[in-house]
Amino acid sequence: MSGHNGHEAPAVVPADNGHEGPEAVPAGNGHEAPAVVPAGERSEGRNGDAAGITELANAVEALLFLSEDPVQLADLAEAMGRTEQEVGAAAAVLGERHAASRSGLRLRELAGGLTLASAPEHEEAARRLLGRRRLARLSPAQMETLAIIAYLQPISRPEMSRMRGVSADSATAALLERDLVEEAGRSEFGATLYRTTTKFLMMFGLNALSDLPDPARWDPSPAEEKDLRERLLAAGDARAGDARSAGSEADG
Repeated sequence: MSGHNGHEAPAVVPADNGHEGPEAVPAGNGHEAPAVVPAGERSEGRNGDAAGITELANAVEALLFLSEDPVQLADLAEAMGRTEQEVGAAAAVLGERHAASRSGLRLRELAGGLTLASAPEHEEAARRLLGRRRLARLSPAQMETLAIIAYLQPISRPEMSRMRGVSADSATAALLERDLVEEAGRSEFGATLYRTTTKFLMMFGLNALSDLPDPARWDPSPAEEKDLRERLLAAGDARAGDARSAGSEADG
């Protein structure tokens, strides 16, 4: 079978090219997936021959090509009538095949499943193509709220508002509308809790929440904090001086 539109898909864009949000998932984000099963543990297919595992790898490739979303090994195994170990071995072969060839596709682990995505060298062309269908970027307030939810989930709106110093109602509503967050029950005080969705993982090229950058990496040391403060104060003084000069020229 061919792709969603009945034509062979160009090898430039991910199999799912309908991402929306602040940035479409960069072609080449996510994680390489050739090592689904260690090489020493791979099966040679149900019939014990290389042709069998190659045929399984072809079947996995076809199913991933037809799927709009990342597919878990269990779902692939059920669709193919095989075990997860067999499908994992086939996926490993498929990943190595794309990594070692000049194919424009790569097999990647994304949002807990497997998907076909464009090779990193085609990212710029993919961005230009997919950019035509992107929605408006998230606002700073929405990005800030999304970051709070991502790192502290599940979390309520009152908690988010206290952290931000302003209401988080509008930003949270926008994130819900974009399917980047969802309700996750209620707190002991009855407030609605929120968490990120699978679409959030796909949007930002993450396989799991554990792949989020460690915020400790951006905690400045005392020396760095002092240097940053001095630079900010210097920049503020320079800006104030420019404003005074502009005012003097206007008065003259």
